[in-house]
Amino acid sequence: MKTNPTLAVWMISRRHEIELSMNEALGPAAPSAGADESEVLRRFRTFAAATLQNGDSPAPALDGLKMNERRVEALLGAWVEACSRLAGNEGRSVRAALKPLLEQFRRALRSSTTRRTKSGTPRARRRAVAAAIDRVYDSFLAVDTVSGSILDANPAAGALLGVERNALLGIDVMSFIPGEEQPHWWTHIDAMTEDSDVRLFETSLKDRSGDVIAVECSMTRFESRGRVLGLIVARAAQKKAVPVVA
Repeated sequence: MKTNPTLAVWMISRRHEIELSMNEALGPAAPSAGADESEVLRRFRTFAAATLQNGDSPAPALDGLKMNERRVEALLGAWVEACSRLAGNEGRSVRAALKPLLEQFRRALRSSTTRRTKSGTPRARRRAVAAAIDRVYDSFLAVDTVSGSILDANPAAGALLGVERNALLGIDVMSFIPGEEQPHWWTHIDAMTEDSDVRLFETSLKDRSGDVIAVECSMTRFESRGRVLGLIVARAAQKKAVPVVA
């Protein structure tokens, strides 16, 4: 690995600005300071800085961390993009320098996940539904009816909320719902624990910037491994025509 001490020093000295830029880009999907995901990001920063400084470094230690692999990989990508933004005109070269380090770290992450799976310890949750949802035009969210956590999402949901879809995983769905609409949402989510009727309703979501989006939703019950999910399909509400009075 080619050394780049200047980038290593810049990355460490600007770490707070990098995190702030990343968090602003992610909005409600940003990791909390004490989350295992934040610890993974810190370990990546340390690994990247050490490798850029020395040309090589030991494999990153990831044992003992409980994480959703898909979400962590999305956050790592968001961190690198934040570095690129802050670097201004040098953003492209910074991204190119960090790319091989990111891939190396991701391989270590996947290896760690495989070891946890083989040893019987917790691993990242499997996708709640088939990958076919990725091709659905409407926004799709799979929500745990007990915790309200988003367990799966498709690219359309990410586009609607302004966040890369894997970064949504594990986030409280209420983070993307205006406060006045949350009781309404909980009524429908709670109903999924009691019956299998499809529920249709008009409501609103808010994207990472806080802009409110009117949506039409359907919610369906789905049970997997003793867990009940609410499968939500949302589409931007159609503007109703205003009647013309003669």
